[in-house]
Amino acid sequence: MSHKIDNVDQKIGSRIRIEREARGWSLTELAQKSGVSRAMINKVERGQSSPTAMLMARFSGAFGLSMSTLMARAEMQAGRLLRRGDQPIWIDPESGYTRRHVSPVSDLPMDVVHIDLPPQTRVPLPASAYIFLRQLIWVLGGTLTLIEGETTHTLQEGDCLELGTPSDCVFANETSAPCRYAVIVLSKR
Repeated sequence: MSHKIDNVDQKIGSRIRIEREARGWSLTELAQKSGVSRAMINKVERGQSSPTAMLMARFSGAFGLSMSTLMARAEMQAGRLLRRGDQPIWIDPESGYTRRHVSPVSDLPMDVVHIDLPPQTRVPLPASAYIFLRQLIWVLGGTLTLIEGETTHTLQEGDCLELGTPSDCVFANETSAPCRYAVIVLSKR
């Protein structure tokens, strides 16, 4: 499994470099637009560092892409069927948050992502990660505390929430049990 995860880190780094170069940006320009240091961008692009969820959100915001679109461009091949064993998995090295891209690449303006959020974990994401899309959060198991700007939502299994106007968010599992949820991302492609 770690080999597959390392491979995803290499693909993510390559994709970030491709997105940066396609825009004609230097490392310095991406650093200014994302708020990520040149040194860290260089490490991520070379696959020497696994980006955290916060870094991925900053990169996607700088590129004007949803985080799901950036990850899908890095991880996936075209096809209408994406079997579970082929679904790309990425683990946030900071929190242990596990992201599995469920939906196949298609021309539909949506992605489906499965998240496992370990107990006693908080994952902050900046508003820039949500500017270009709308999202539904559907709790599949456990309890998710979602802090959306100044509003706190406590979601139980089966609850579904549409995120509002883009604002800084914190996805938190404040319990001793795992939390699983799906994110349905509707983008403006």
